[in-house]
Amino acid sequence: MSRPIWVRLVHENEEATASGIYGLIVGAAVLVAAHPTTATRAVVAVLVTLTIYWLAERYARLVAERIHAGHRPRWETVRRQLTSGWEIVTASGLPLLALISARLGGATMDTAVLSALMCTTLLLCFSGWLIGVNGRLQPKERLVSTLVSGGFGAALIVLKTTLH
Repeated sequence: MSRPIWVRLVHENEEATASGIYGLIVGAAVLVAAHPTTATRAVVAVLVTLTIYWLAERYARLVAERIHAGHRPRWETVRRQLTSGWEIVTASGLPLLALISARLGGATMDTAVLSALMCTTLLLCFSGWLIGVNGRLQPKERLVSTLVSGGFGAALIVLKTTLH
């Protein structure tokens, strides 16, 4: 049984997995920088920002291909670019669900954002652990991989708490 796309940390290929990790970090950064007054605004800010990042990345890939190939990309290439890379957006599903759940549970907006950032950090830690397991790293190397991955989320939590 395959897991829903919003809880997968390892995807079909390296690029998709990297996009998901990048999406978690960018989505968390939006929550750090934004000052949303409602959960809806926070969710919209994250999803719109990540969609813009996705569009920009897809556009850059198509332009780069034209520059290097010396001709317009074929329709198959355009279609492939427009149907891939969505992990950058979908990876933030669980943290946004944590934000919404915390808010619906009566938490303040700041606490709800913090819960989303903690969820992101846990997902990043877990992705670091999976990288270590799938990369056949030794236990100490896996721990380092986990701490480095989670360090991105922890740094964003520190930034959020010191800025606001």
